[in-house]
Amino acid sequence: MTNLRQAWIIVRSDFNGDRLKLLWSLLWALLFMGYMGGLTSMIIQDTLGNGDGKFLADIMFMTVIPMLGFTFSKRTMKYLTEDSYTRMLAYMRTLPIPAAVILCKRKLHAVFSIGLNGVVFFGLIYAISSNLRHELPFPDYLAFTLTWMGLALVISGLYIFIELLASGRAYFFYVLLFTLIYIGTALLTWLAGGNLILYTVSCSREWGLLSPLMWGTLILGTLSVQLFSAWTIHRLKSRDLV
Repeated sequence: MTNLRQAWIIVRSDFNGDRLKLLWSLLWALLFMGYMGGLTSMIIQDTLGNGDGKFLADIMFMTVIPMLGFTFSKRTMKYLTEDSYTRMLAYMRTLPIPAAVILCKRKLHAVFSIGLNGVVFFGLIYAISSNLRHELPFPDYLAFTLTWMGLALVISGLYIFIELLASGRAYFFYVLLFTLIYIGTALLTWLAGGNLILYTVSCSREWGLLSPLMWGTLILGTLSVQLFSAWTIHRLKSRDLV
C-alpha cells in the first residue's frame, strides 16, 4: 500500500505541475481513439448486419485493443527517437525512489489509460452501431467491453515489461512483432471459420456480467500485470541505463 500511495503522489504531482500534459493526453485520447472507434463501429455495423467485414473487424480490435494501455504523451511519442523511457528510468535512479514505486506509477498510468481510452473507443462504437445496440443491451455491452479491456490488461503487463527493460529501438521492433502476431491470430481464426468479435458478442449476450470469458480475461489481465511487474522489478536491478 505504501508503494501505491507514493506512486499516486508522484502521478498527481506530475499532472498538477504540468496541466498541459493532462490536456495533451486527453486530447490525443479523444482524437485517436475517437477516430478508431468511429471506424471500427462502421465495420462492426456491417459485420452484424450482412456478415461482411468479419476479418477486418477482428484485425481492428486485435490491433487497437493493445493501444488502450498507452498514455498519449510526449514520452510515448518520442520513445524511438529519444529513447525517452530509458532516460526517464536513468533520471528516476538518481532519486530516492524505489523501483517498485516507479513500476506502480506505470501501472497506474496503464489503468488510467485503459479506462479513458476504453470509454472513448467503446462508447463511440455503441453510440454509432445500431446493430450492436440491437444485439446487446447496455449491461451485456458492458460485459463485452470489460472482456476486451481484460485483454488490454493482459497485453499491458507484457508491454510494461518491455518498455522498462528494452531500448526505444528494441521496443519498437517488439511492438511491430506483436502487431504481426495479432494480425496472424485474426487471420488464423478467420481461416478456421471463426470470428472473435461475434464470439465475444455471443458470450456477452448469453451470460451478461456473469460471462466466464469476461471474468477470465479480467483475472488473466490482473495476473499478467502482477507477474510481469515482479519480473520487471527483478530485472531492473541489473539493467544498465547508460
